[in-house]
Amino acid sequence: MRRATPAVVATAAAGLIAAGLLAPSARADAPALTASVARVSTWSSGYGADVTVANGGDAPANGWTVEFDLPEGTSVSSHWSATKTQSGRHYTFTDVSWNGSIAPGATQGFGFNASGLGLPLNCTVNGSPCGGGSTPSPTPTPTPTTTPPTTAPPTTPPPTTPPTTPPTGGTPAGPVVDVATAAELRAALASAAPGQTIRMAPGEYRGSFVAQRPGAADRPITLTGPRDAVLVNDGPAGSGPSCPAPTDGWDSGYGLWLYRAPYWNLTGFTVRDAKKGVVLDASPHVTMDGLHVHHVDEEGVHFRRSSADGVLRNSTVESTGLVQPGYGEGVYIGSAGSNWGCHGNQDGVDRSDRVRIEGNRIGPNVAAEPIDVKEGTFGGVVRGNTFDGRGISGQNSADSWIDVKGVDYLIEGNTGTFAAPGTFANGYETHNPATTPSFPNGCGNVWRDNSSDLGGVGAYAIRITSTSKCAGRLNVVHASNTVKNATGGLTNIAVTP
Repeated sequence: MRRATPAVVATAAAGLIAAGLLAPSARADAPALTASVARVSTWSSGYGADVTVANGGDAPANGWTVEFDLPEGTSVSSHWSATKTQSGRHYTFTDVSWNGSIAPGATQGFGFNASGLGLPLNCTVNGSPCGGGSTPSPTPTPTPTTTPPTTAPPTTPPPTTPPTTPPTGGTPAGPVVDVATAAELRAALASAAPGQTIRMAPGEYRGSFVAQRPGAADRPITLTGPRDAVLVNDGPAGSGPSCPAPTDGWDSGYGLWLYRAPYWNLTGFTVRDAKKGVVLDASPHVTMDGLHVHHVDEEGVHFRRSSADGVLRNSTVESTGLVQPGYGEGVYIGSAGSNWGCHGNQDGVDRSDRVRIEGNRIGPNVAAEPIDVKEGTFGGVVRGNTFDGRGISGQNSADSWIDVKGVDYLIEGNTGTFAAPGTFANGYETHNPATTPSFPNGCGNVWRDNSSDLGGVGAYAIRITSTSKCAGRLNVVHASNTVKNATGGLTNIAVTP
């Protein structure tokens, strides 16, 4: 049989198309979704992950669903930017109102925290394998690691309530120094070296505890202990310098003070009965995980003197401002401009930038704001926290869960409530001290997926003080925020879808 030449076949096909008997081959534009899971932080009992959904096709995708299994012993403890359902060890995440549409070449995503160290298996996106192809590929479970994160973790919030048993580091990497007395702890802090772990036994440690030894990015220094390892400082005592610095014969009264001590991990223990709880001065890249700070005279945790890239997660801060209510913030990020003479160590400014406050419980009985974000700080994240406004004093203008004077903060997935006693005006507020092009204070901040109950007292869940001072760098309030029991409503500005 004689085969037709390609020219003959092409001519015949053209005739059939012309006759309407054979449709020309044409590929319709379509989305092509893939998904990837990346661990962005790891601790002894779990990890945080970002999931990125990418559209490699040539048409927009309108909605996505990512599904995967987790191995025995691992579960999702919290999540954000998606709706989660679960059946046994099988998890399904679907888009929310603002991240369902993905243009060609673009990405959207969500995140989760896992209790346990097993990674997702059998991942699919809209029913197809996450990596493309025809069958899902299981991801092997990693060898467990017990080394706490070596850098400020990332973009993922931990669980919205502290763990019942805070992480204590497991079998720490590097040399381990076990301490059981205040004298042993002071000696260990004074001689700490990169990669070392100082492990506290249960008990009460009284006195002044100051760390001035730096860790390293790949070998942080870890101070760890169980919840019933308790630091207590009955100070202050003696005469100190006008700008706080560790000085012989002077006790600052701080429960734990890191001074020029970057790259530390603080996990699990308690700080109480002190002038201030935990103070970081010129100490970037410090991660605090699972702490309990309570019954302190002033603020609970303070990131100060450009202590950038720090993290506070999984922790509880309550009963602050016992002596000075107006200075009793739960968490204080940066310094007021009036204090930059002491604490403005970066071109005259306290640049405690990119601090992450994630998955904590703050309140009740925090006498000032649960979080005060000061001017001159940029790019932080406040995510997945629970704020209990009972006991906010109203002193020194403290009448909200968060006062934001910083720039470009993401405030997402938090839950806030207020009930008597206390003074309460709004859930979240912005202010604009000394706003300049270099420091557009109180501008460029974003609120998303926050839930607010104002107790029938507060006016707005999110009150933006000025739009004119933020021209070109507006604050954004998304419609995914919710409010109830407000006298005013969700916000005093236009809502962004």
